[in-house]
Amino acid sequence: MSRTATVARKTAETDIRLILDLDGTGRAEIRTGLGFFDHMLTLLAGHSLFDLTVECRGDLEVDGHHTVEDVGRALGTALKESLGERRGIRRYGHAIIPMDESLATVAVDLGGRSACVFAVDFPVPTIGAFDAQLVEVFWESVAATAGANFHALLHHGRNGHHIAEAVFKAAARALRMAVETDPRQPGIPSTKGTLTQQ
Repeated sequence: MSRTATVARKTAETDIRLILDLDGTGRAEIRTGLGFFDHMLTLLAGHSLFDLTVECRGDLEVDGHHTVEDVGRALGTALKESLGERRGIRRYGHAIIPMDESLATVAVDLGGRSACVFAVDFPVPTIGAFDAQLVEVFWESVAATAGANFHALLHHGRNGHHIAEAVFKAAARALRMAVETDPRQPGIPSTKGTLTQQ
């Protein structure tokens, strides 16, 4: 069964087309107009082994907020759609990833309930031209629309680029684990019998 989704999302602020394949090879085609964000989404695809295509035209003349937030919403929606009733998945995933001097842990639960705890402080307000606080905005949006718990914890780090990269790589590895099929649990991984209702 194909675990793919195509999401089109258009507002007065952004126009997005996103394609997700959970069982890909890590191929990424990313064009958001924000170079650093493109880099992070490429890392996300590569380390999750998701195939990910993102085309976004956003109101970058304002700033990057709407682009990052709405791409997060589109990705969360694609995750939700591609997982269906979430039968046979491991559901939980976690990873602890070093990136030079930075170390981050991410844990996820694809259990249908939305929560985001982001215990990551950036030592700088911007990473190049990218607003560092948008990293949290992105993952909040993904969690809200995917029906996921997302917890990120920075253990230590000094460089903003490295911190963001550690978070995205840890998130990718955690999601990769969570969406994997579990040969010991072919049914719904919940004692409630459903993961599609909160």
